[in-house]
Amino acid sequence: MYEEWTPEEVEQRIRSHAPVSIIDVREPFEFVEGHIPGAKNISVNGIQNRLDEINKNQEHIIVCHSGSRSGVASAILSANGFKVKNMTDGMMNWHGPIEFYEGETQ
Repeated sequence: MYEEWTPEEVEQRIRSHAPVSIIDVREPFEFVEGHIPGAKNISVNGIQNRLDEINKNQEHIIVCHSGSRSGVASAILSANGFKVKNMTDGMMNWHGPIEFYEGETQ
């Protein structure tokens, strides 16, 4: 099972300078259009095959556009023993800093 956090709670966590890992599960074309600074892009469609890239000893905040895909990814990760929080309402309700990426995403 996993907790749900609002975009405001996630932003507070980032602003507090607490260690935070953000995994953005949108598709690469969405990720490059704007994401939370420092987020790692692992599409929900490929997350099952990339579990070895995610640190099991760290808590992760899972993000998507509206909160639906991140909910699916959070359930997958939680079932595999990861500590995760789902950001409800997703990037469409994110008012914090945005980073744009013009290189390759995975």
